[in-house]
Amino acid sequence: MSRYSFIMTRAKERSSPRTIVGAVRNAAGLPLILAARRALIAAACLLGSVDAASADDPDGDRIRRIVTDVIRPLMAENAIPGMAVGVVVGGRRHVVNLGVANKETGGTVTGETLFELGSVSKTFTATLAAYAQATGALSFSEAASKHLPALAGSAFDGISLLDLGTYTAGGLPLQFPNAVTSHDGMIAFYRGWRPRYAPGTHRLYANTSIGLFGFIAAASMGRPFGELLEGKLFPALGLSSTFVTVPPARMGDYAYGYAKDDKPVRVTPGMLDSEAYGIKATAGDMLRFVEANIDPSGLDDMLGRAIRTTQTGYFKLGGMVQGLGWEMYADPADLDTLLVGNAAGVILEANPVVRLDPPLSPNPGMLIDKTGSTNGFGAYFAFVPAKRIGLVMMANRNYPIPNRVKAAHKILSALDGPTDAARAP
Repeated sequence: MSRYSFIMTRAKERSSPRTIVGAVRNAAGLPLILAARRALIAAACLLGSVDAASADDPDGDRIRRIVTDVIRPLMAENAIPGMAVGVVVGGRRHVVNLGVANKETGGTVTGETLFELGSVSKTFTATLAAYAQATGALSFSEAASKHLPALAGSAFDGISLLDLGTYTAGGLPLQFPNAVTSHDGMIAFYRGWRPRYAPGTHRLYANTSIGLFGFIAAASMGRPFGELLEGKLFPALGLSSTFVTVPPARMGDYAYGYAKDDKPVRVTPGMLDSEAYGIKATAGDMLRFVEANIDPSGLDDMLGRAIRTTQTGYFKLGGMVQGLGWEMYADPADLDTLLVGNAAGVILEANPVVRLDPPLSPNPGMLIDKTGSTNGFGAYFAFVPAKRIGLVMMANRNYPIPNRVKAAHKILSALDGPTDAARAP
């Protein structure tokens, strides 16, 4: 597994473009028709489209300049084929689409393009679990085995749901062993696992931890996890282009990711994948989700309460406060603090944490963020509720997390400055 890849995926080999028989070849021996196609794809990477919803915003040009001035060099430096970057400022949404969603066909990134979210999916898992608590289906203080009787008599009698949701169960591994491919195998894995640390003392980022959190939350509500997201949570949030399983009618919008060998890939199914890293969505939908997190007052009362619960701080690790799914920093958050909080040592290693007792109430003055990766995709979301600014960055390459954080910090810092209207005499 690469340093920054959290999701183990299998590359899908695809055939190379067909050579046109008898095509005139250029000096390099490449058919001119293919050379022209590659030139068009390269040109697409330099151009971009803007969501028409922002066309009436007098400050839209400035915002688009800010985004493109940062993102184009980022794409070039990291060989990213395509990106969709959305920002929300003062209640107005802007989405800038750059590059291609499919290198073979040259299909460009559009407002309909679906990207894999990777671990940003965990914020939806946390929202569903918080909703389950709001409705009384469970309590985070309860033992995990209470809602999954198959784990009774195991270490999970002494591990709370909150421990699972905050990666503090005692050292659960990032991934399941390759041999775990069934429900029975999953239960056997958890029953045989032994904590390395006392629950609530160390944080070790783990799909096996928050994945079980989501699985139990769905079980407490009596329906499968994916069905609850697609049938209840996504519609309640107004998300019409967000999926656990991409429907056949939208497969043409589903971008291909590109791994280190530049082969096209999509995420491979795995145990508790939906709960940990399996969501695909458009940038426009994800901006709506960020807006709901900035200000949930327009949502159903219980859903709004659930979103605020995900932004509650439960543990502290250096300058980072661990919420549910989300991670939080005092704003203004300097770049170095964000880089440390998103460093490989925080993601891949066990670190002692300080329990916040009582938990830190949701604070709109915090910068809230989350990274997400699969082998072919890289995402980063960040927002500051008090400033009503937010950002989603979605790419069809898994590029280094520090580069994402630096780019996002530049954009958010610029968005926090005066608007064009404010500068006008």
